[in-house]
Amino acid sequence: MVCTRLAAVALAVLSAVDASLALGTTCSTPLGGGTAASGSPYWLQSLAQRGTSPFNSGYQVRRNVKDFGAKGDGTTDDTAAINAAMSAGGRCGNPTGCSQSTLFPAVVYFPSGRYKISTPIISYWYTAMIGDGRNPPTLLAAANFSGIALIDADPYLGGDAQWYVNQNNFYRSLRNFVVDLTPLPVSSGVNGLHWQVSQATSISNLRIEMSRDASTNQVGMFMENGSGGYMGDITVNGGKTGLNLGNQQFTVRNVTVNNAQTAIFVNWSWVWLFYRIAINNCPVGFRLNTGSTTSAQTTGASIIADATFTNVGTAIQTTTNQPSTYASGFVLDNIVFSGVTNGVADQSNNVALSGGSKTVAQWLQGSVYTGTNSAFNYTRNTVAAVTKPSVLLEGGRFVSRPRPQYETYDVSQFVSVKALGAKGDGSTDDTAILKSIFSQYAGCKIIFFDAGIYKVSSTITIPAGTQVIGEAWSTIMGFGSAFSNSASPQVVVKVGDAGSTGRTEITDMLFTTQGPAAGAIVVEWNVHDPSGQQGVAGAWDTIIRIGGARGTNLQNAQCPKGSNNPSACSAAFLGLHLTRQSSAYLEGLWVWTADHDIDGDPQITVFSGRGILSESQGPVWLIGTGSEHNVLVQYNIANAANHFLGVIQTESPYYQPVPAPPAPFSINAAYQDPTSFSTPGNAWGLQVKNSSNILIYGAGLYSFFNNYVADTCVGPANCQNAIANIDTASSNVVILGLSTVGVTNMLNVNNAAVIAQSANRFGTQATAIKWTR
Repeated sequence: MVCTRLAAVALAVLSAVDASLALGTTCSTPLGGGTAASGSPYWLQSLAQRGTSPFNSGYQVRRNVKDFGAKGDGTTDDTAAINAAMSAGGRCGNPTGCSQSTLFPAVVYFPSGRYKISTPIISYWYTAMIGDGRNPPTLLAAANFSGIALIDADPYLGGDAQWYVNQNNFYRSLRNFVVDLTPLPVSSGVNGLHWQVSQATSISNLRIEMSRDASTNQVGMFMENGSGGYMGDITVNGGKTGLNLGNQQFTVRNVTVNNAQTAIFVNWSWVWLFYRIAINNCPVGFRLNTGSTTSAQTTGASIIADATFTNVGTAIQTTTNQPSTYASGFVLDNIVFSGVTNGVADQSNNVALSGGSKTVAQWLQGSVYTGTNSAFNYTRNTVAAVTKPSVLLEGGRFVSRPRPQYETYDVSQFVSVKALGAKGDGSTDDTAILKSIFSQYAGCKIIFFDAGIYKVSSTITIPAGTQVIGEAWSTIMGFGSAFSNSASPQVVVKVGDAGSTGRTEITDMLFTTQGPAAGAIVVEWNVHDPSGQQGVAGAWDTIIRIGGARGTNLQNAQCPKGSNNPSACSAAFLGLHLTRQSSAYLEGLWVWTADHDIDGDPQITVFSGRGILSESQGPVWLIGTGSEHNVLVQYNIANAANHFLGVIQTESPYYQPVPAPPAPFSINAAYQDPTSFSTPGNAWGLQVKNSSNILIYGAGLYSFFNNYVADTCVGPANCQNAIANIDTASSNVVILGLSTVGVTNMLNVNNAAVIAQSANRFGTQATAIKWTR
């Protein structure tokens, strides 16, 4: 079984219940542990199919590959049956001339078995591939396999043409699989996965098996482009390369690679974080493609934290010798070597950090800035370790939590909201029935939102201690007059009441609005972990999408590019608010104000005031998150404490400076709004104000367009003069791996420029490897 240890951790967490919680009215006892009998199928296999795509009548959302003829017996070629399950219903892909759409979501379920594959399984746009969580199925390469990979998320058509635009290859989830390449010849260069993806994508609970032969050409994963993203809880055994990765930005958590020739190769990047990584018995741990220039992009910033290297030849191998250049910077943070020959060396064994058996608190290569000093120190050495508050750690490492999958739970421990009367049809007001369901079942049943769009006209509260799981990003949509007034903002979905505690889990959900909704706070997060438990109040693979999709009334028809129509196109006041008393573990969260119409393709002009506001005193873990195209600010950390941010990603609105912020909103001091903005008039990517213990391990802050024109933004001329500001009232703020695009000044302190792009640009992006306050 894949990741048995993860299941045990999850079960331990699930069994710990805050006894102070008020349960639903039908509940006599808390949910507790799972009751599935030995040999029972995974709960999803037994749960009745009620999900729908509201604007695509008759379309089947969930499909079981065995219903399409797959045998899973290890001998039958199941390729055609699986691809039929993937494509049924005219789904969004090249054969139908579709590049993106919300109308064709699919959960493609694989019961336990061994599925022989002879050509790639093509994962269509908006797909969740889910295997049996109790006994994960194996995708087994046929000995005569032909194609790029067993799973292909973006097929090539010939030359550079592909099915999807890599930067818009959203909405993919893959979990609970074994991918087995061992039947292939050792000489075969087939990949387990071709995973060229962008935001709103995830991998969980995956094992890849490859040849252990020293001459093998097999590769576990190939990623050559995109704008991600998150993946984690992966084990790779064998292969020439475990993971071959290239993408603008990504967060990778809890990966083990055993007996590969090279465990992880990063071929290009702007900023990546790898944490909780274990590499065992590999000649090379990480190989970093180094030496970027403004005309040739290799790696920008690579952050490797809380990692172990055991019996490894070279832990970090650079492709160029870099004794004096800070192109392609990287950080080693809390690294344990055991039987390592070289810590850091190039391919000719020019050694920069010795190996052995030791702990490396922090070693880095790159430009290092401190406080308000605009001159950097080029560093290629051991440096002072980051001071880390204990509330963010377990066993000396940053907290790591697998997504809840409820492997041990019986189907009787779930309730379906549609079975209980909710419509989810994109037109009915489901407010009353959803409130009733939470009132009855919170804390004693796992509440399953069948695929659909559930409209609500007033605030819905998900009580502390509730478990909620969606199906292909089931959607709660706020609509109506309650959310229309920006002078009196109202919450659409409230997670816990102020001061509440409890294990609270939200997975595979999407929250949005129907416009106009200038007063909508889409999600307010109030719940805190119970005493003595860390990271158990959280959300995984959950999206806040604002505009740009069917049913939102915020598409090209209402809000075309350049229309500047706030009365019709103001879509939200604030995406996510983490309140002062809350804690949160949020993994794979994307707060996206749409820059284009997913169901129509053209660029649009939709206004959302603010992305993420955190006033939490912590602990907060934001793992692989993004916040884009909000009017005033994307990440606003104000009067807050004890945050770990593992790669944050932002983009300024494409229409700015027409209008310039704060228009069409007003500055609201109650929500800690910035009071000044960059020239010529653009939103902040990051603001940190009066906060302490804010640890940012990777930040990709980008400005690609001014008034929809991009050609002046990437190069000597930039879209805006500043994108991040930290005030001097904040303390113990650390940024490792700050990468920006289209910005004159990468970081301001008290609104005064400190880090200049011109001194740090190598490749498309500029990168400073460390700044401390």
